[in-house]
Amino acid sequence: MTHVVADDDAAVATAPGPGARRWIVAVACAAVTVIIASMAALYTALPDIATATGATQAQLTWIVDGYTLALACLVLPAGAVGDRYGRRVVLVTGLAVFTAGSVLPLLVQQPVWIIAARVLAGVGAAAVMPSTLSLLTGLLPAERRGSVIGLWAGVAGAAGVVGIVGSGALVQVWSWESIFVVLSAAGAVMMLGAMTLPESRSTVPPRIDVLGSVLVAAGLGLLVFGIISGPEHGWTSAPVLATIGAGLVLVAAFVAAQLRRREPLLDVRVFHSRGFSAGALSLTVQFGVTFGVFLILIQYLQLVLGYSPFGASLAMAPMMAPLMLVAMVSPRIAARVGLKPVMVVGMAAIAAGLFVLRGIDAGSTYVDVLWPVLIMSAGLGLTAAPATDVIVSEAPADKQGVAAAVNDATREVGASLGIAVAGSLLAAGYANGIDPVLDRLPEVAREPVGDSLAGALAVAEQAGRSGDALVSVAERAFLDGVSSAGLVLACVAAAGAVFMAWWAPGKGAARRAAGLGFGAAPGTVEAAARQAGAARVDV
Repeated sequence: MTHVVADDDAAVATAPGPGARRWIVAVACAAVTVIIASMAALYTALPDIATATGATQAQLTWIVDGYTLALACLVLPAGAVGDRYGRRVVLVTGLAVFTAGSVLPLLVQQPVWIIAARVLAGVGAAAVMPSTLSLLTGLLPAERRGSVIGLWAGVAGAAGVVGIVGSGALVQVWSWESIFVVLSAAGAVMMLGAMTLPESRSTVPPRIDVLGSVLVAAGLGLLVFGIISGPEHGWTSAPVLATIGAGLVLVAAFVAAQLRRREPLLDVRVFHSRGFSAGALSLTVQFGVTFGVFLILIQYLQLVLGYSPFGASLAMAPMMAPLMLVAMVSPRIAARVGLKPVMVVGMAAIAAGLFVLRGIDAGSTYVDVLWPVLIMSAGLGLTAAPATDVIVSEAPADKQGVAAAVNDATREVGASLGIAVAGSLLAAGYANGIDPVLDRLPEVAREPVGDSLAGALAVAEQAGRSGDALVSVAERAFLDGVSSAGLVLACVAAAGAVFMAWWAPGKGAARRAAGLGFGAAPGTVEAAARQAGAARVDV
C-alpha cells in the first residue's frame, strides 16, 4: 500500500519502523561501500594486470579512471531519474549494470575490453550512489537523518580504504581476477537486498530536463577527461587544454540553460547559499586530497619502505577508525557550534597532516607515516558528514536524488582532480630528479629507469651491488615528487580552510529555503507544490 512521507515539518505515523529503518540503512551503506571501494580496488593490482594483459601505462590509467569518468558525468542525470521514477528502481538497475560491468573482465581480458567494462560499471555506479543517499533522506524521519547521514558519509569516506585493503589481500592470496569476482558477487547481493527496500519518489514527479542532463554529462565528462589526460599528455598540451576548455564551455551552457528553465535539473541559484556551496567545495577538496594521498602513499610504502601489495594496503587501514568515529558525531557538533568552525578545524587538520607527510623520506618509519595520516583522517571525518548534511538538508523532498547526485558529483570530480594533480606532480618530480643520470646508463636501461621508480629498482636489482647508487638517486627523485605533490595538496586543503573561515555560515546563519535551490523557479505552481514537499513511499 502507499504511504506519504511528508517534509521535515510533519510527523510521519506510517514511516518505516525501527527494524525496517535499520535494514534500509544497512543496504544503503553496504551499496555505497561497494561502489566507492571499486574506485580504489585496482590500485594494488595494476602491476599484475599489466603483466597478464600487456596493458600500457596509459591503458592502466584508464582502467582505473574510466570508472570514475562515467560516474562523475552521469551522476546528476541519474539522481533526477530516481526522483521521477523511483529511487529504489534506479538503485536496483544501477547495481545490475555495475554487476555486469564487473563480470565482463572475467570473460574478455584484453585491455580495451577491461576499460570498456570499467566504464560500464561506472555507469551503474552513477545510478547507485545518489539513490543510496536519497533513499535514506526520503524514507527516514527528520530527527534521525543527521546521525544516519553521518554514518553514510563516514562509510563513503572509508570505503576507499576498504577497497585498497580488500584488493591487496585478494592479490596476495589469489589473482587480480579475484577482485572482479568479489565485486560481481557483492553487486549481485546488493541488488537482491535493494529489491527488498520500500520505494521512494515524489508525489509531484519532476520532469526530466533532457537538455540539462546532456549538457552536464558532456561538460563534466570532457572536464574530467581532460583532467585525467593531463599527466599523460602534459597540462599545457593542445588536446588537454581543448578538452578542458570544451568542458568548461558546456558547463557554462548548462548553468545558463538552468537559469532560464522553469523546471531545471539543478537550479544553480542554490550555490548562492553559503552552506550549500561550502559543503560542495569541501567535499571536492576532501576527495581530491584523499585519493591523491592514496596514490602517493601506496607507491611509497611498496617502493621505498619495501611493503608487499597487501602490506601496503593493510598499512592504510587504521585511517578508517578516526574517520568513521568522528563522522558519526560531527553532525551533532556542527548543529551546536555551526558549520564554519567545524569546516575550518577539519580542513586545517587535513592540511596539517599533509604538511607533515610531505617530509617523509627513505629513512622514515611506518609510525612517521601513520600519525599524520590519522590526523588527516580525523579532519576528513569532521568535515565530510556536515558537508553532506547541509547539501541534502537544503533540498525539498522531491529533489533528494539530485541533491544526493550533487554531493556525489563533487566527490568524483574531486577524486579525479586529486589523482591527476598528485600523479602529475609525482611524475614531474621523479623525471626532474632522474634525468641527469640517464645519459650515464646503458641505452637499454634508460627507458625503464626514466619511466618510474619501479623500473629503476628492477634495473638496479639486475645490476647487483653496482645498482645501489642508482637506487639512491631514483629514490631521491621519487621523494622529490612525493614532497611536491604533498605540498600542493596541503596548500589546497589550507586554502580550503581559509575559504571556509570567510564563507561558511556560522551557528546563527539560517539555512536557505528549499525554493532557492532545487525546485522549479520561485513563484510557479510547481515550486509551491515542491516546497510543500511530500515524497511517496510504497511498502
